[in-house]
Amino acid sequence: MPRLKTYDLFLSHVWRSAENSEYYRLENLLYEAPYFYWRNYSVPEHDPLGTKTDKELRQALNLQIAPINCFLVVSGMYVNHRKWIQEEINIAVGYNKPIVGIRPLGQERVPTEVQNAVKEMVGWQTSSIVDAIRRWSL
Repeated sequence: MPRLKTYDLFLSHVWRSAENSEYYRLENLLYEAPYFYWRNYSVPEHDPLGTKTDKELRQALNLQIAPINCFLVVSGMYVNHRKWIQEEINIAVGYNKPIVGIRPLGQERVPTEVQNAVKEMVGWQTSSIVDAIRRWSL
């Protein structure tokens, strides 16, 4: 059997909040997905970029997002953390990276900004997320 593609992904998320647990849940879900290989280009709290200003952070995020195949955003985090998640979305759009939105369990509404940016919105199921990544990745 030939080796499956390894996807380079950026998982949008926030630090120091309850929503940070969604990042780790999504990360674990992807690592446990059968026959799915990926590299994590995200910037988790335990591995920061070491920037000191907003300008430096934007530049560093550009470097993180530039090589990815697909950008994932959990739509439930967007409302409370609009500034930086929108900045990450803008960077991904600037590089013409496909964006897959993930709707948290029990959430029906999706912020308009997220809805307008994504190629596809999916529910919080491993197969839906992985299928969307495979469908839209560069």
